[in-house]
Amino acid sequence: MAVIPSNLFRRAAPPLVGIDLSASSVKVVELQKGQRASMRLERYAIEPLERGAIVDGNIEKAEAVADALQRALRKCGSRAREAALALPSGAVITKKIMLPAGLREEDYEIQVETEASQYIPFPIEEVNLDFQVLGPASAAEEEVDVLLAASRKEKVDDRVAVAEMAGLRPVVMDVEPYALRAAVDHVVEFLPNKGQGQIIAVFSIGQTITYLTVVLNRQTIFEREQVFGGQQLTQDLVRLYGLTPEEAELKKRTGDLPDNYQRDLLQPFVEQAATDIGRALQFFFTSTPYTRVDQIYLAGGSSVVQGLAEAVAQRTQVPAEILSPFQGMELAGTVRERQLRADAPSLLVATGLAMRRFDA
Repeated sequence: MAVIPSNLFRRAAPPLVGIDLSASSVKVVELQKGQRASMRLERYAIEPLERGAIVDGNIEKAEAVADALQRALRKCGSRAREAALALPSGAVITKKIMLPAGLREEDYEIQVETEASQYIPFPIEEVNLDFQVLGPASAAEEEVDVLLAASRKEKVDDRVAVAEMAGLRPVVMDVEPYALRAAVDHVVEFLPNKGQGQIIAVFSIGQTITYLTVVLNRQTIFEREQVFGGQQLTQDLVRLYGLTPEEAELKKRTGDLPDNYQRDLLQPFVEQAATDIGRALQFFFTSTPYTRVDQIYLAGGSSVVQGLAEAVAQRTQVPAEILSPFQGMELAGTVRERQLRADAPSLLVATGLAMRRFDA
């Protein structure tokens, strides 16, 4: 087993920059220890990525991604040399298993590798494998729950290569849903009674996929992904106004669009998103013992489109708001608050990765 980068759950030493590589952009976040709060957002940047550089989570043009990462680091002025990155969920096989309690670390490694061969459809030498002991198993005494994670080495190596090309040393390779959960857990700490007993649904609306994570008492109780994302609105802009995809993405953020944009494109997109979110919740209700959701959070770059949170709340009859991972954090003087309000919902994964700096 490789030490780095197979350590999907390993803790990293500071300073650290969290890096989220998505199909449309490279996002970087750097956190520091705050003076009045536990954390301070020191700097961040979002750098557009050329089309086709990352497709379905696969890095197709490593140099283009590394160039975008370097531009993002220069833009925000980060001098951190260590990086935390994440693999998309589709590139990682995870499995919860039970093992005897009280083993030494090296004994757990041997046991996990033996168990992993039953669940991984690849030769064990072709994967990076890691594990985390979660705690005592509820189903059996004298045993512990262990979460194992495995990914093809090439998937990990591609991201390591991009970081190294940008002059960084990758010290953490996480999984995107886990990094997102870290950011969500931070926000939940600021809810009344720290969110205890509340069922919270987080919809992360990406370029082509919307991920739903439902959390209760800091435990994920439901996960689902569906084909819907901001690319639909971008393609409509390209078709109706003759823009390039890059121009459409820019105008989507700035709002520099014709008067009929809201009626002809934005409103149908908002209605479809609210409908899809409502259907996802209905699937949650019919697939689990739960019959309610107390709070909806919207995240991802497309969550900030005008009127979406209001439409979702009306459709689902559940309070809905845009999620910022920087709740309760200090902001460095160089961070522009107005711009951050627009950017924050797309920074959950990068922020969750940057939080690895503070792991005890």
